[in-house]
Amino acid sequence: MSATETVASVTMYSTPWCGYCHRLKSQMDREGIAYAVVDIEQDPDAAFVVEQVNGGNQTVPTLVYSDGSAQTNPSLAQVKDKLASLA
Repeated sequence: MSATETVASVTMYSTPWCGYCHRLKSQMDREGIAYAVVDIEQDPDAAFVVEQVNGGNQTVPTLVYSDGSAQTNPSLAQVKDKLASLA
């Protein structure tokens, strides 16, 4: 794989109407951070993942990283720090 290719090392669990999700997506896009998006309203299994991470609540955005760790409604700085620790 070349250095110009990007691989999503984070999955964002989201909903179409979530303002915090839209903001974080646009920030990550600007920074060139690759991510996969899963709509928890369309995927009941994904909603369950989010509930497991958030004490039964469907709080989005919830980000799950390649190491299995998760962050709920993180700042862009928190996302960048976590991804740097995984590199």
